[in-house]
Amino acid sequence: MKSTNTHEELKKDIKYLKLLSKSFPTIASASTEIINLKAILHLPKGTEHFLADIHGEAEAFQHVLKNASGTIRTKVEEIFGQTLRDSQKKELCTLIYYPYEMLQRIKKTETDLSEWYVVVLNKLVKVLDTVASKYTRSKVRKSLPPKYEYIIQELLHESTVNPHKSAYISVIIDSIISTGSADEFIAAMCESIQRLVIDHLHIVGDVFDRGDGAHLIMDTLCDYHNFDFQWGNHDILWMGAAIGNTASMANLLRIAMRYGNLATLEDGYGINILSLARFAMEVYKDDPCNEFQPKLLSNDKAYDDKSILLLSQMQKAMSVIQFKLEQEIIARRPEFNMEDRNLLHRINFDKGSITLPDGSEHIMKDVNFPTIDPKDPYKLTEDEADLVEKLMHSFLNSEKLKKHLNCLYSKGSMYLKINKNLLYHASIPLDEKGDFKKISIQGKEYSGKLFMNKVNRLIRAAYFEKEDKESKEFALDYMWYLWCGKDSPLFDKSSMTTFERYFIEDKATHAEEKGYYFKFQNKRETCEMILKEFGLEGPDTHIINGHVPVKAAKGEKPMRAEGKLIVIDGGFSRAYQSSTGIAGYTLIFNSQGIQLVQHEPFESARAVIEKGTDIQSVTVIREFISNRMLVKDTDNGKILIEQVEDLNKLLDAYRLGLLKEKEGGFTKKY
Repeated sequence: MKSTNTHEELKKDIKYLKLLSKSFPTIASASTEIINLKAILHLPKGTEHFLADIHGEAEAFQHVLKNASGTIRTKVEEIFGQTLRDSQKKELCTLIYYPYEMLQRIKKTETDLSEWYVVVLNKLVKVLDTVASKYTRSKVRKSLPPKYEYIIQELLHESTVNPHKSAYISVIIDSIISTGSADEFIAAMCESIQRLVIDHLHIVGDVFDRGDGAHLIMDTLCDYHNFDFQWGNHDILWMGAAIGNTASMANLLRIAMRYGNLATLEDGYGINILSLARFAMEVYKDDPCNEFQPKLLSNDKAYDDKSILLLSQMQKAMSVIQFKLEQEIIARRPEFNMEDRNLLHRINFDKGSITLPDGSEHIMKDVNFPTIDPKDPYKLTEDEADLVEKLMHSFLNSEKLKKHLNCLYSKGSMYLKINKNLLYHASIPLDEKGDFKKISIQGKEYSGKLFMNKVNRLIRAAYFEKEDKESKEFALDYMWYLWCGKDSPLFDKSSMTTFERYFIEDKATHAEEKGYYFKFQNKRETCEMILKEFGLEGPDTHIINGHVPVKAAKGEKPMRAEGKLIVIDGGFSRAYQSSTGIAGYTLIFNSQGIQLVQHEPFESARAVIEKGTDIQSVTVIREFISNRMLVKDTDNGKILIEQVEDLNKLLDAYRLGLLKEKEGGFTKKY
């Protein structure tokens, strides 16, 4: 073959080519890899799955992950069509989602279990073969459980048309059953189907808050085969608390008490809140804390009246501590421009009122503040300071929280540009004209992509910076700012009116005016401007985010700006479902296009297993692409194409004698 690279061109890259030759020491090995990569480039792209705003709803999340937003049900329908009854297809799907639980149920009713095993194993082979068809054999092999890797491969790749092979496969299945391995093998097949049906999972923010299973969701994600994470405001709050920001911790605990979410704190992360309970009971023992009644779901029977009173007292205790801790940051960082959030010194204790920064005076609903000194309202009492120290010690020493924090940092970012889509949780701050807002950070202005990159670096500095103490302290304070600052891309509102909502009746004071991004986001030209800023142009590009629940019940649509913006927060959290009318949106992006799926509220995994009632999901939008998208059309495909080019250079270097072939570490002899 004639060389495509000149001698001089190759010499410029000789250092890199020498390194590459260690992995591909011969012409044969480099050629084989080129063939392999070129073949991969012409496979259909893997299926991507997008979820956002899970808010601790672990069981619903797990189910949507297991059924891949209805993709498995669709595959079963395509494969078996009219050859199986609806009840049989439903049973097969449920088996794939929950193999161990379904096997227990089937054993109680099935009269000929061996025959059932044979039938179901053959069905599972067909499903697995279908979902594995877009991958290389090597990738499929790596996705299979090691214990059954060889047997599953034999079942997948040997044709049953040939009578000799048919007998061979029948013997394999009979042996699986006779050795008592059928249950474990079926479970392995089902889990392989779940794994292969989704190639890449995107979490577009907010695993934490509201629901009580955020730690369970994080356990699943940290072990997931391929995922990324765009941080949401509630994730940042937990991350800030986990690395030592006391104001973030106070906000987090206040919210946990407000929604009765103690399971994540205590059971999930082992956070000891006994000291908070003791403090609250002592300081507010005669206070009914009426304005701090927890917002529990109507069917939540976990708390009796005494427990609800204690939650109210703990919530009030953390609220006061939060306002004091926040003032420390606001005073330390005047550039945050949040002096209007310091309100404790504005309380008129004699009159039972407060004068807000705009000069308006309001009667307060609650003026019992035993830990506030009117002469020095922001000073923590000794008991409060001791409580903060104990609570922070518990956060900093939670091994589970450390593991999840590392996962959030290693897989997370403020935004992600992937396969013509731009993912971020909430917003890109804009000004009143709809242009990128110029935001000052430490004396330097940033906007658009540069601003998001700066925020990304600050979040990482808050955790990883070890030498520059001043930079680390600023970054740690900025973690709190991202939760509630008006120029935060994760908040983007005029102010967080927590104090007013608790203490002032006038709802006009509760208003949190959204930033200009939310006024312009429905305009196609705005979304195209944002996409272009991040290097994305063309008809198949989209922005995908969450953060603001889509109120489908009121006619709101998840696809906006003439199809350029897709909002996939539709109410995963049960707390939002009364206003959204649904249980969220998820997005599927496969080689043929985008599919937006709307979900009805999820009853329980138990209901799925016992009644066969899968979560009700409907595809509300399908957007097909003009040509089926192959691996070569993806971002990863571009990397593979570069690798092919590099390997071709390596081949030329061998053929021109710039590098010598080696086998087993020795120069090859002809």
